[in-house]
Amino acid sequence: MNSNQNSRKTSFVLGGARSGKSLHAETVAKAQHTASGQLVYLATAPIFDEEMQARIDLHKQRRGPEWVLAEAPVDLVDTLRRFEHPDNVILIDCLSVWMTNLIIGEHDIAAHRDSLIAHLAISISSLIFVASETGLGIVPDNALSRQFRDESGRLNQMVARASDDVFFVTAGIAQKIKP
Repeated sequence: MNSNQNSRKTSFVLGGARSGKSLHAETVAKAQHTASGQLVYLATAPIFDEEMQARIDLHKQRRGPEWVLAEAPVDLVDTLRRFEHPDNVILIDCLSVWMTNLIIGEHDIAAHRDSLIAHLAISISSLIFVASETGLGIVPDNALSRQFRDESGRLNQMVARASDDVFFVTAGIAQKIKP
């Protein structure tokens, strides 16, 4: 746990598509939230079609008005810094979409990833990351999909190591796998 703030915590929630990982992460965030801080939802997904808009609207409706929304499709660490406060709880949903944005935009993945991991060591806010576990399926048949799977897997390992607790969500049931 970060020595800057004894109550500060980093959590990581992994799961498959529609596993309930975002809902679990929101529950964790609300449990950590105090009246003196903000509940911040950092969204990484750009809106690129009506179906994505519907998904985002559903998430917003479920969360309610007590959440502050910020969008960070690429500049995740800069956006995290804007909301740093010892009483804030920041939920980042989701690292897998962020990785997709980095790959598609041809950004320096290692630089962004390393910057995020370095930020975890100095953050004064409680952070809750959500990501898809993409390594449980078949080996993808194309280079871009394999790159995504590999980069996501590396990022997930690094975030899990830096987190105080890690949950794996299956069919709406969260299992604590760390510590």
